[in-house]
Amino acid sequence: MSHRLPIAALLASLSAVPVLAADAPATTPSAVVAQAPASAWRAIPAEELLVMTIEGGKRVVIQLAPAFAPRHVANIQALAKAHWWDGTSINRVQDNYVVQWGDATEKKPMPPGLSVTSTEDYTVSIANRRLAITPLPYADPYAAKAGFVGGWPVAMDGSAAWLPHCYGAVGVGRNISPDAGTGAELYTVIGQAPRQLDRNIAVVGRIIEGMANLSSLPRGTGDLGFYTPQEHQVPILSVRLASELPEAERPHFQVMDVASPSFADYLRLRANRKDDFYDRPAGGVDICNAPVPVRAAP
Repeated sequence: MSHRLPIAALLASLSAVPVLAADAPATTPSAVVAQAPASAWRAIPAEELLVMTIEGGKRVVIQLAPAFAPRHVANIQALAKAHWWDGTSINRVQDNYVVQWGDATEKKPMPPGLSVTSTEDYTVSIANRRLAITPLPYADPYAAKAGFVGGWPVAMDGSAAWLPHCYGAVGVGRNISPDAGTGAELYTVIGQAPRQLDRNIAVVGRIIEGMANLSSLPRGTGDLGFYTPQEHQVPILSVRLASELPEAERPHFQVMDVASPSFADYLRLRANRKDDFYDRPAGGVDICNAPVPVRAAP
């Protein structure tokens, strides 16, 4: 179900969005994903895929979100093209919180031409934009409204939209405000969604493959989970945009169209699952517990 409305009308309409029809086929969210037709999927552009290879040849793929963090994402793409992360490391693994990577020395020279960022880059203005939004018809404790735009979970108020800190979200490390980070220091959420960080840090994407290669790393014993000098900082062998890789090595992924009937069924079942295992439907779901399905392209 998709709406293309001015934001004021949209916010008024979301309060009255009904739960989807109860007579839809009873199945599981995973079954909906598996049975979704080709028309329910959209290709992710190669220039929005960041491929990170860490110690042992393990691969992590990040989908970038230029529509929601344009300056930071442009910097990340420039850093990848400069091979800036090659030889850096994963420096922090804090249990139930984040894995963080970048230059541990904080002295590696940056490539020229990076954009200047600010705290205003944590959200995008929607006051005068018309967005195709699939609403989440349940209350969000951290935002006036929540929904899905272009395959991304989105939180909103009357004037701005932002990507929430869900499991697997990728954000930009920074120092004390007003510093907003360049995009050189990145982290991903590996625990319960720390939504209190929303609008305080730039969220630039999400992990779509290889999350276990990060979440299973040994926890750091230093303050905030940073590795101490006696602990092993996991080397980063390379970080490349998929668009720069040879075609034979290039990953291809698709994201489910949030305006498709398949996503409507998926969202309904995430909130109201009743099958052989579930006796009591929850009757609701938060934005981070309804991750938009992503799959390797067939």
